[in-house]
Amino acid sequence: MVVPDPALLPPEPDGRTPVVLVAGLPGRAATGVDRIAAALLGGDGAVVVRHELSELREGIVRRTVRTATDARTTVLELAHGCVSCTLRADLLPLLCTLAARESVRRIVLALDPAFEAEAVCQAIHDVVVTGVVGRVDGPAGRDVRVEAVLSCLDSGLWLADATGDETLAERGLAAGDDDRTVAQVAVGQVDFADAVIAIGPALDAVERARLGAVLARLVPDAPVAWIDDLETLAAADVDALLARIPPQARRGRIFDAHAPLLRGQPPLVAEHGVTLIEFAAGRPFHPGRLHEALDVLFEGVVTARGRIWLATQPEEVVWLESAGGGLRVGGAGRWLAAMSDDEVERADRDRRALAALRWDDRFGDRDVSLVILAHDADPAEIRRALHWALVEDDELRLVERAPERVALWDDPFGDWHADPCEDGLVEEAAQTESRRGEGK
Repeated sequence: MVVPDPALLPPEPDGRTPVVLVAGLPGRAATGVDRIAAALLGGDGAVVVRHELSELREGIVRRTVRTATDARTTVLELAHGCVSCTLRADLLPLLCTLAARESVRRIVLALDPAFEAEAVCQAIHDVVVTGVVGRVDGPAGRDVRVEAVLSCLDSGLWLADATGDETLAERGLAAGDDDRTVAQVAVGQVDFADAVIAIGPALDAVERARLGAVLARLVPDAPVAWIDDLETLAAADVDALLARIPPQARRGRIFDAHAPLLRGQPPLVAEHGVTLIEFAAGRPFHPGRLHEALDVLFEGVVTARGRIWLATQPEEVVWLESAGGGLRVGGAGRWLAAMSDDEVERADRDRRALAALRWDDRFGDRDVSLVILAHDADPAEIRRALHWALVEDDELRLVERAPERVALWDDPFGDWHADPCEDGLVEEAAQTESRRGEGK
């Protein structure tokens, strides 16, 4: 009997209910979210879910579940008025409940701006849902799969939003204790997207080319649909956009801090003043000088992200991420060189392979690796500022031979914190400097 090669067999059908997430900031983008959700609602067995979070600070959430023939709004009262609690207490159980219905063949999540698609997808994959009648406790990802993440942006306003320093609370989009900036949400919505819908007004050729250059470097694999007039948006347009999403799209996958920083094949040459800057170093940053140098990321830069090695924290991988005037710095686990043999063995295989290629006899896998997307900044100035922040030769000798002395250096990045309401929902130990110049 001939046994077929498993690699040549067609994949087993995925019986989970597909979920499409649609995100956008208030204004034209939010109108686009509603129009796209309505277009997808025309499909057989589609359900649109929207949580209205404008009253979240009072502990009130309005949830609407819409089908082609019905719409039902439920007012929810939460003990803790936060986005994470809304996810855990209502959205995730609702996904499991809807997926169990044979009549539901696709779920569309029209996300409130306070919801971040990445956090929702991570919760779908990781958070254990309990208390759903007739269902064994477990993540919602057992019942649903992310088909696509679509992000709408206002082509005339998005770049200004993505490079500003206004907080969500200042714009009336979140509670006063939410320190996220509009830029962090605007950039995050696009960075996590499988496809982008850029909504008018029509831009002149230079503005459109510049915005296109930013998108091509931020999400190189994501197709972009340019819509000058939402009234012309039809269901066929949305279906065509979904069909253009490439097989390698992330579709809700979460990449950790040790994944490659450049995803897809973004252009590496400057275009219309837009450029990607790669910065790598085999020595750590001096924390005090880095704190001063980071001002260079607040002018003319859309976003920066990467792993940094701080001289005062030789065991910790430090993750840095900025968007406009918002900066977030937090812990991302330990360097392999600081782990025991058993811990290294349990570490991700790809991470170990990449670390082996650049392993240093003295410092192991410790290094600095940053990618910066600039739209109106001098790359040479950014590189100069970051090089200045690295330890000098005499300091490097202390790092190697007298780490106890280095540990006494002033370290502005020494205190990590996590939102206690998240309760492990999305692990994000972070120190946030959300406004340009604060703490400088």
